[in-house]
Formats: sequence, structure tokens, C-alpha cells
Amino acid sequence: MPNLILASSSPRRKELLENLRLKFKIYSSDVDESFEPGTSPEEIVMGLAERKAKAVFAGHPDDFVIGSDTIVVCDGAILGKPSGREEAIRMLKLLSGRTHQVFTGVAIISPGNEVRFYERTEVHFWELTDGEIEYYAESGEPYDKAGGYGIQGLGSMLVKRIEGDYFAVMGLPVSRLVRELGESGYPLPF
Repeated sequence: MPNLILASSSPRRKELLENLRLKFKIYSSDVDESFEPGTSPEEIVMGLAERKAKAVFAGHPDDFVIGSDTIVVCDGAILGKPSGREEAIRMLKLLSGRTHQVFTGVAIISPGNEVRFYERTEVHFWELTDGEIEYYAESGEPYDKAGGYGIQGLGSMLVKRIEGDYFAVMGLPVSRLVRELGESGYPLPF
């Protein structure tokens, strides 16, 4: 039976995959995450997910490898992980009272098959006070997350509503992933 491998060191992706009660291994990939200017958000996340999955698949050619990548887009600007407190505050001020998009791309690479897909979720933020922004920045939570926030933790207080897949905002659209794994021939336990 082939192994299922998550090509990511993200604790959130690990947790989401564990929630599915699937047995899997983790091998993170160290790939170049740059992209050409003008590349669409959809192609960025699917391309980066594919790079990650292929890098791990090269060492595990009999297995099913899942790569994933998430970006936040506001007014056409891509917001990555903030490098520090000031950048986190700048991002949160930009997102305050506005709607932005979260794109999560997934690639499943297996023997003889490659699948790529993405989910786009609209996220609406409350109008944030300076106090809320400072409080959140001081929490330490923004620094390893695209857009400078995590919807599942303390950052949940920032989000007014979403339209789309909540789990994609966390970094892995699990419902669609399960269906795509099944269609790709992975032996699911159900």
C-alpha cells in the first residue's frame, strides 16, 4: 500500500490531515518559492504546491504526495508572512474593515498521476481598533502566517465572516482533498 505524504512542515496542515484520521508521513520540502511578476494568485498557489509535492515525490516515487500553499491577496497585492511586528501591524491595518481573498493551492503527485486545484475564500474583516491590532501583534500569532493572521486562533476575533472554505483559509481544503485523493486512486479507508 502506498504511503500518504504531506510535503509541509505546517502544524496547521498536519492537524487538519490528522483530523481526517488518515495515516500519513511528513517530509517538508525546501523549494524556491519565487514566482514571475504578473502570475495569477491561482497559478502561484498551485505552482508552489506542485513544486513542494514534486520535490518530495522525487524521493518517494511509489507514494501519494500532497503539496499545498496559501497566499492572501488584498487589492491585488500578495501578503506573505510578516517579517516582524511592524510589517504585521501594517498588514492588519490594510485588512481592517475590508474584504480580501485567501487562495490555497493543492497538488497531489502519485505514480502516473498529477492533480492540481485551488480554493478561493473571501474573508471579511471587522474594522479593527489600534488596540486590537497591537494586542494581536503582541500575541506572536501573526508571524508564521500569510497575511499576518490565523483564522483558527486569536485571529478569529478579526474575522467578521467568510465566503468559501474555512479550512482552505487555515491552509488545506480537506473536503475537496479527500475527494481528489479518492479520484486519484489513493486507497481511502471508506
